[in-house]
Amino acid sequence: MSFFNGFDSNIFLAPMAGITDKPMRRLVSSLGEGTMVSEMVAINAISRKNPKTYRIADVRDEPYKVVVQLVGGDAALFADSVKLAEELGACSIDINMGCPVKKIVNNHSGSWLMKDLAQASNIIKSAVKATKLKVSVKFRKGWDCSTVNAVDFAKMCEDSGAAYITIHGRTRSEFYSGQADWDIIAAVKQAVKIPVIGNGDICCPEDAKRMFDYTKVDGVMIGRAALGNPWLVGQIHNYINKGILPQKISIPEIKSTLLTHIKELTAYYGEKMALPLSRKYVCWYCKSMHDAKRFRETYNKINDFSEAINEINRYFDGCAEREQGEEQK
Repeated sequence: MSFFNGFDSNIFLAPMAGITDKPMRRLVSSLGEGTMVSEMVAINAISRKNPKTYRIADVRDEPYKVVVQLVGGDAALFADSVKLAEELGACSIDINMGCPVKKIVNNHSGSWLMKDLAQASNIIKSAVKATKLKVSVKFRKGWDCSTVNAVDFAKMCEDSGAAYITIHGRTRSEFYSGQADWDIIAAVKQAVKIPVIGNGDICCPEDAKRMFDYTKVDGVMIGRAALGNPWLVGQIHNYINKGILPQKISIPEIKSTLLTHIKELTAYYGEKMALPLSRKYVCWYCKSMHDAKRFRETYNKINDFSEAINEINRYFDGCAEREQGEEQK
């Protein structure tokens, strides 16, 4: 854990565009220990001080440490953007070289850079030179199954000055389908001396323990499994670092947390934007609950904020009563 003394934990919340915004980070951090990572910040936008992008990168008023992730393909712009991100409160800089989305790849950034190690190296060196902060790189197994080059890419990152790296065990062509390859994560860990964070198919604390044991990584990153489960990062931290098993989250607690999440969305985006944004979170929070499909369909048609809150209360209170009734049988 000594390397992670400059962070809040060796358990990281993964950067997810449109999801790991300030409201999400505040919520996850309030529920347990973990290191927060920002949404992906485009360097061409932040270098122009685009108001929306500038706001995404500004983490100065957050009471926990935030790694700010930057994406782009221009080494010179990276240097400028890194300096700005540092001024805006980043505790560390992460370079996105793993995003599989078409518009990112078509801009010769994200996972496209796994096909151009020379340019990837130039970007890393430029970023490292521009800041005293630790610079990391997040990348994938490879571009596709015929070009798996994660080990060579990891060595390049280390040689270019990266302080630590994160590897997702899928190729760009796989996106998020299939099973993450933990063997490639283990191979990367064995190939470099810098800390390695593993990412892919960690859905519970026990999964995280298995990844630590199997791959010998120094940390893990939690992505999609945290959707509708903001407790997960803290639960994994407690299990890995303190040996504490998680307690079951009650339905009233799920409701309360969802309402807090919506309150944070409202404070950050305003009520008009918070309602449509809340729809995806509501779908995640009620996953696997009774009659969730009907509830989601109802909620997604609501356009009045007060009515939306009332519907959340109605649904979750009903589920809690139903569960209590079943337990008394």
